[in-house]
Amino acid sequence: MRKGRWIRSVLISTVVALAAFAVVISLHYAPVLGLDLQGGASVVYKPAHKVSTATLNETISIIQNRVNALGVGQPSIGQQGSDIVVDLPGVKDPKTALSYIGQTAILQFRPVLCQAPLYTKPPASLHLKKSQLTPTCPTSTTNTASTLQYVPSTNPLKATSASTALLPEYKGNNSKTVIGRYVVGPTLLTGNAIKSVYAAPVTQSASNQWAINFTLTAKGAPVFNQIAKTYYHQLLAVVLDGTVQSAPQINATNFNGQGQITGNYTQASATDLATILHYGALPVQLVQQTVQTISPTLGAASLRAGLIAGIAGLIVVMIYTILYYRLLGLVVVGGLVTTFAALWAIIAYLGHSAQLTLNLSGVTGIIVSIGVIVDSYIVFFERLKDEARNGRSLRASVDTGFTKAFRTIIAADLVSFIGAALLYYFSIGDVRGFAFFLGLSTILDVASAWFFTRPLVLWIGNSLSPRHYRWLGVPVVQVTQKSTVGSGVIKPSRVAAKGV
Repeated sequence: MRKGRWIRSVLISTVVALAAFAVVISLHYAPVLGLDLQGGASVVYKPAHKVSTATLNETISIIQNRVNALGVGQPSIGQQGSDIVVDLPGVKDPKTALSYIGQTAILQFRPVLCQAPLYTKPPASLHLKKSQLTPTCPTSTTNTASTLQYVPSTNPLKATSASTALLPEYKGNNSKTVIGRYVVGPTLLTGNAIKSVYAAPVTQSASNQWAINFTLTAKGAPVFNQIAKTYYHQLLAVVLDGTVQSAPQINATNFNGQGQITGNYTQASATDLATILHYGALPVQLVQQTVQTISPTLGAASLRAGLIAGIAGLIVVMIYTILYYRLLGLVVVGGLVTTFAALWAIIAYLGHSAQLTLNLSGVTGIIVSIGVIVDSYIVFFERLKDEARNGRSLRASVDTGFTKAFRTIIAADLVSFIGAALLYYFSIGDVRGFAFFLGLSTILDVASAWFFTRPLVLWIGNSLSPRHYRWLGVPVVQVTQKSTVGSGVIKPSRVAAKGV
């Protein structure tokens, strides 16, 4: 009866682990690799000035929406203190992606007061030689404190949306060539008045240019019409992050709540800008602190190195346990196979459903967990041998040994789990991956010890005959000798009787 229960426990735990593994394989689920294993880009942004927690959370939310629109698989956007860390694993064009997600995207409509001339470099003929320079400095100067004093302005000039500003227009989206300069007045309307936006090719354009079409909100449409009436037949600058995108002439007084932003846009740049305007401007300007780009080749090399280290360690452990514990070593092999089948299934499923990524530190945590799992087997097997040396039969040694060893296993795994939980809670970045996978492996170790290892060893111990006990690495003499405690008969001493 008890043997049947043990076999059922082993079979159920094995079938569940292998079935879960087979299901994720059939669904084509696989662990989602992190930035350091598949390549990509990572950037740290810092707000240009101190902001509140609510503003920082809003910024992270907008960046998350922009990254999702890029189609990057399993991105990671998090906060480290006042910094924002963005990881984009597998991104194809890191430079464009990073400039796209970090763009402030403050859209303004400002009247053009006048156009300023472009800077032209003076001709070489105007350069004066040193011999042509005549010193005009006085022979004697007086530097007094009163001469050097200055009075700071009581109203310093700052370039704000409510002030007049001189803004450039560039040749292309990422170009540094200035093709125009405009003196613009205060902001009349912002991007908050835009309801919807999309990119489309410019009609009647021979150069395949694209534009951004937008629809205004119910409150923004009448404001835009009033701007059109006030500045009819004048230029209206469309300004994005301090750069003039275009400055068309207003030729109508009613736009029916719709408009178009034109410029030197390609399909890609127009689509990116439309997406940015759709999700809104960032509430704070971000300064790029550090950028890390990892090539797919380097990521594949890191993954290969991690797999080689893990597989090599696993093979060495299996060989050692089989040589030392013999048949019990095969129990270790079976336990490791079922445990890692279940671990793979969990990681693959969470990667698909909860965007869990497996990075290099997570691989390290899994490799470390091999030692934690094997320690549980060693504690059990050594306790079994100790009980056998004390004169117990193998059947009794297995049952008593596991009862005593399981307390040690629970205590050790609990310490590992608490350490992993604290490390996960208080750490940031890749360290959390190490802590998570170590904690997950620890939980699976406890489940494997109770539902797989214990019933399987109990079944083996109750199935083997005494002559086969050596298969477990336990000498026959240690498990077959009978205890002499309590045996024998107390007889009166003849010497003592003779004396009486």
